[in-house]
Amino acid sequence: MKFYGDIIGLVGKTPLVKVNNLTKQNKIKAQVFAKMESLNPGYSVKDRIGVSMIDWAEKEGVLKKGGTIIEATSGNTGIGLALVAAVRGYRCVFVLTEKASVEKVRYLKGLGADIVICPAAAKPGTPDHYVATAKRISEETPNSFYPDQYNHPENPAAHYRTTGPEIWEDTEGEITHFVASIGTGGTISGTGRYLKEMNPNIKVIGADPYGSIFKTYKESGHVPEATPYLVEGIGQNLPVGNADLNTIDEIINITDRESFDLARQLGRREGIFCGGSTGTIFAAALKVAKDLDESGVVVFIVCDTGEHYLSKFHSDEWMKEKLLLEPQRITAGLIAETKNSGAPGELIFVTPDELVSAAIAKMNETGVTQLPVLEDNRSVGSLRESHILAKLIANRDLLNSKVSDVMDDSFPVLEMDSNFTEIKSKLRKHPAVLIEDFKRITGIITRSDVLDLQK
Repeated sequence: MKFYGDIIGLVGKTPLVKVNNLTKQNKIKAQVFAKMESLNPGYSVKDRIGVSMIDWAEKEGVLKKGGTIIEATSGNTGIGLALVAAVRGYRCVFVLTEKASVEKVRYLKGLGADIVICPAAAKPGTPDHYVATAKRISEETPNSFYPDQYNHPENPAAHYRTTGPEIWEDTEGEITHFVASIGTGGTISGTGRYLKEMNPNIKVIGADPYGSIFKTYKESGHVPEATPYLVEGIGQNLPVGNADLNTIDEIINITDRESFDLARQLGRREGIFCGGSTGTIFAAALKVAKDLDESGVVVFIVCDTGEHYLSKFHSDEWMKEKLLLEPQRITAGLIAETKNSGAPGELIFVTPDELVSAAIAKMNETGVTQLPVLEDNRSVGSLRESHILAKLIANRDLLNSKVSDVMDDSFPVLEMDSNFTEIKSKLRKHPAVLIEDFKRITGIITRSDVLDLQK
């Protein structure tokens, strides 16, 4: 029989996958390879350090039978630790910020971990900061181990022993550029150090979100004020011990928009379903590769799987809410389903036979200023509050008339998959459009519904 003794045996030895369509699209001559860390058993690069830090703690006697592992994490390190803890019988408590995706939180709970959520806005050094909270819980918990991934030497050591040699071997020493993010600093520092020992000419490139401190800190020695960004698990607002900036040749800042767009493109064009930090890294890899000739060999880290972010940037609704959705992905159906204006729930409408007084009461009750008039699920007219009031000023008796006596022309009707350009074209001439799904009118889009998308 051929098998692994436990799930930990699957950690590491991840393959390289060549990127083809997106390099061709960007007219890149160099070879660009994805190091598929998302194929680890916990679906992220952090599985490697989960094993190494627990191995160290057991060897040093820091972690004893029945002990508790307590760590501050954005999710993936927690998953790596929890996998080992499940196999070896340890309890886990992980402290995350509210920025962490619901998928990662549920995954950790599914592995048996206890979760503590801290405010994302808490400043370092304050009691509510997630690192400070994890340290406090560890101090209060007997027989506990606080790995401190930001400073534990086994974090970069794991990558020096495994990730670096794997990339060197799989590229047969031909690698010219290694690109990774900077979060705890372990992946880029450990892997980069090994690769530079093998060939000092290899360039190590750090990919960092705008808002993180690393680029300014490396170039000037000054720690700037960090600003918020949406990508999870990378960047910092203070220097960390495991980020060896001397190993890094260059740091490239990437926007949230570019990170999420390229992460989504990797899935659609290359079948590499990944997280947002991978989009950050891939964006930097493309910027590096565009200046290389055919001799260039660029390897970038695929940090984790996109399944950890299905409710975030892999959701068109979430991307629309954050004003990051590419225009070609915005459809009439998406706007109607996720719009903030109007009353929630089913489409609000009136029939031609309803009284004008009842229609006005419905407008007042729901807070809308225009209503479609439907008959047998067909649009036959529309009501606009300003037009009705003007008519009532001239003739108050119209309150007892039928809607059909005062209604205006029907709003245009568009299919669910109509694109943003079509919607805007109709709204230039009409105050609203109706959405039709399989010949059934299901929603309405007004001019105010698209104002927040005019970016």
